[in-house]
Amino acid sequence: MLLILILPLAATVICIWAPQRMCGLVTMVTGVACLGLAVTVAATAADHDVAYLSFLRADALSAVFLLATGFLYAAVAVYSVGYLAHGGISPGYARYSRRFWTGLNIFAWAMLAAPLLSSLALLWVAIEVTTVVSALLVAIEDTDGAAEAAWKYVLIASVGLGLALLATIFAYYAGAQVLGQHYDLAFSPLLHVAGRLPHTPVQLAFVLAVLGYGTKMGLFPVHTWLPDAHSEAPTPVSALLSGALLATCFYAILRYYQVAATALGPRFPRDVLLVFGVASLLLAALYLFGQRDIKRMLAYSSVEHMGILAIGVSFGAPIALAGVLLHVLAHAAAKGNAFMGAGVLVHKFGTKRLAAMRGGLDVLPWSGPLFLLAILALGAMPPFGLFRSEFEIVEGGFASASTVTAAILIIGVTVAFFGLAATVNQILLVPRTPPVRPPAVPAPALARVGGADGAAQQGPKAAARLAAVPRGEPSAWMVVPVLAGALVLLVLGVHPPAGLTHLLARAVSELSGVR
Repeated sequence: MLLILILPLAATVICIWAPQRMCGLVTMVTGVACLGLAVTVAATAADHDVAYLSFLRADALSAVFLLATGFLYAAVAVYSVGYLAHGGISPGYARYSRRFWTGLNIFAWAMLAAPLLSSLALLWVAIEVTTVVSALLVAIEDTDGAAEAAWKYVLIASVGLGLALLATIFAYYAGAQVLGQHYDLAFSPLLHVAGRLPHTPVQLAFVLAVLGYGTKMGLFPVHTWLPDAHSEAPTPVSALLSGALLATCFYAILRYYQVAATALGPRFPRDVLLVFGVASLLLAALYLFGQRDIKRMLAYSSVEHMGILAIGVSFGAPIALAGVLLHVLAHAAAKGNAFMGAGVLVHKFGTKRLAAMRGGLDVLPWSGPLFLLAILALGAMPPFGLFRSEFEIVEGGFASASTVTAAILIIGVTVAFFGLAATVNQILLVPRTPPVRPPAVPAPALARVGGADGAAQQGPKAAARLAAVPRGEPSAWMVVPVLAGALVLLVLGVHPPAGLTHLLARAVSELSGVR
C-alpha cells in the first residue's frame, strides 16, 4: 500500500525534470507496477482487512476500486506513449509533454490513494486533489473550449466538494456523539458504532455526500460539467476521468452508504440512490441520440452507467451488489477502451465531429473493430463483463421485488444501446464517400446546407478529405492497451477468476453489513 502511494509521486518528480522519452518509460513502468501492487493488495484483502501506519487501510470494497484505477493507470500510460508521439501536438510539444506526464502521474496517485485512506476526511482531501489536477489536465490543450470546460468543471466540482465537506462535518458530529471529541473521522470506528449514531446528522451526511460526491460522479442534475470536460481533455485523461475518477467518487458515496444503512436501516439510503440513479439513466439514454461529438457521446454513456450503479445499490440484494462491483471493473475497462479507440479515430480523421467520420473499420484495421467491441460491451452485449454485471443487477432488482425499477433499468439500457449503436454504425460501417462532381449551387448556399457537422453534405471537399484518409494505425502503443482491455472484458464476462469472485463476495458482505 505504501509503494502504491510512493511510486506515482516518484514518477511525478522524475517527469518534472526528465526528457520526454524517459517520462513515458517511467510512467509506463510505474503504471504496470501499481497494477501489480493493486492485485497483491486485493488478493490479501479478499481474506482479511489490511492496515498500515495510522492512515492506510484496505478491505475488499476498497480493493475493487483500487483494481479499476490500477488497470486504467497502466493502460493509459502505455497508450499515452503513442498518443504523444503521433498526436500532432504542436509547437510547445516539449512543454506540453512535461506537463502532461506530470499531471497524469499525480492524478493517478490521488485516485489510487483515495480507496486506501482510512479516514473520511483524508478521502475528501484525495478527491479534492483529483479536482485540481484534472482541471489543469482538461485545460492543457490551451484552447478556448478547453479553458471554458476547465472553469466549468472547477466551479461545479468545487460546489459539490463543498457539500461533501459538509457531509464530512456532519459525519464527524455524529461520530463525536458516541466516540467523543477526540474522534478523528476514521471509518472503521464510525462503522463499528453506526447503530448508536444520532439519526438526523447521519441522514444529512448521506444526502450531502450523494449530492457532493455525486457531482463528480456525474449523477443528474449535477452532471453538467462532465460532457464538456470529457470532450476537451486529452484522450488519456478522458479515459481516466470516466473509468476511474467517477468510480472513485462512487466509492466515497458507498462509504457513507455503509454508515447510513447501519444507522438508519437500508430503506432511506436506497431510496435516495434510486431517485438519482433513475434520473441519471433516463437522461443519459436520451442524450445519447443526436450527439455530434464522439467524446461527448461517450461522456453521456458514463452518466448512464453511473445511474446503473446507483440503481443497483438501491436494490440491496446481494446479487445486485455483486453486479454493481463487477460493473465498476468492467466499466473501467470498457470505457477506457472506448475513449482510447475514440482518440485513434479523432487522430485519424482530424476531428471529433461524428459526421466527419466514415469507414472506420476500413481505415483502422485494429482500432476500428476494437472500438466496435468496446461499444458493444458498453451496450451490455454478451459475452462481455458489462452484460454479466447488468444481468446480475437486474436479477437483484427482481429478487428484491423492485420489478418496476428493474423494468425501467432494462428499458433505459436498451434505449442507450440503440443510441450508441446508431452512431457507431455511421462512423464504422458506412463507407467513405468518394469524390463527386460539385453541385451547381453557390458556395454560401452550399455551406448553409452542409452546416458544421455534415461531412457527407458539405460537397466534394469533405468527401475528398474522407476518401484521402490513409489506411493504418497511428501507433502500436495505441492498440496494445485496448487489446488488453478487450481481454479483461471477455474474462469478466465469461469466467471471472476465482480470486476475484471471492473478493467481490467479501465486498458484498461488507456492503450488506455482514462481516
